[in-house]
Amino acid sequence: MAEIVLMSDPKIAAIPVVECGEPLVDVRVGEPLPVDARKRDGEGAFAHLREGVLARLLEAQGLLPDGVRLLFVEGYRPPSLQRAYFERYADELRASNPGWDEERIRVAASRYVSPPEIAPHSAGAAVDLTLVDADGRELDMGTRMNASPEESGGACYTDAEGIGRRARANRRLLGDVLTAGGLVNYPTEWWHWSYGDRYWALGSCAPHAIYGPRELSD
Repeated sequence: MAEIVLMSDPKIAAIPVVECGEPLVDVRVGEPLPVDARKRDGEGAFAHLREGVLARLLEAQGLLPDGVRLLFVEGYRPPSLQRAYFERYADELRASNPGWDEERIRVAASRYVSPPEIAPHSAGAAVDLTLVDADGRELDMGTRMNASPEESGGACYTDAEGIGRRARANRRLLGDVLTAGGLVNYPTEWWHWSYGDRYWALGSCAPHAIYGPRELSD
């Protein structure tokens, strides 16, 4: 497995953001993608993405074979919710690893939840998604979506060994179409893809990110 740059790496935070001002859009309008309700919230924040990210998802969906579609699960995440997710997971790691110092906790937590100050979800730049068949059944991806490294024994990593042949083929299909659409994957989470954020800038050798954290109402 290739070396993985985690979200906690200082080189990610060092990438500048030149905010382009592109709006967040509700991916449910017009129903261009099937949207799962498992992450729904009162304001419908989960179903928002930057306009350019949605355009690239639709491009990727057009590359899928007949009978297979993308299933959108979560996009935008308010900064306060991102912070809560990160702190909750960090607390779990502290409880199970009392000998770890705070830097080790932060690095380990970033395998699964991005540090709030650089989180792609809070920029409307990231999407968690999977594949479904024509009847809406999720395809075998080797783990459930949002399985932590501890729960899955590391099988949540995109290139993890030990997953079945069908799951590997499905991950490859997902990756092929999303990469063709210009998105980049966070390698510790097969379901997490982004465009326009700092992690995308690193993976794409872009000079800066074009989307920074924002509130839904901005």
